[in-house]
Amino acid sequence: MDRNSLMGGNVFSTILRLAVISLVVGVVLSALGINLRNFFDRMNALLRNIYDLGFASIDWLLQYMLLGAAVVIPIWLMTRLFAAGKSRSE
Repeated sequence: MDRNSLMGGNVFSTILRLAVISLVVGVVLSALGINLRNFFDRMNALLRNIYDLGFASIDWLLQYMLLGAAVVIPIWLMTRLFAAGKSRSE
């Protein structure tokens, strides 16, 4: 693999294009009120929210599972006990 195929063309022109694109994107982000510190704070908050959302889903699932188990397990236990009582009497 040579340098031109890795960089997508001439190395100097690729670096110059990346610098110009970075400058334009930096101006747009600055116009939107996003600076470098703010950007990393927002990225940190985004990752934390995604992490919390994943565990919030697990918490939601466990709450409904426990609520259902509070009804299902006693009914299942009673049917097993009645079935065992019938098999003993027969």
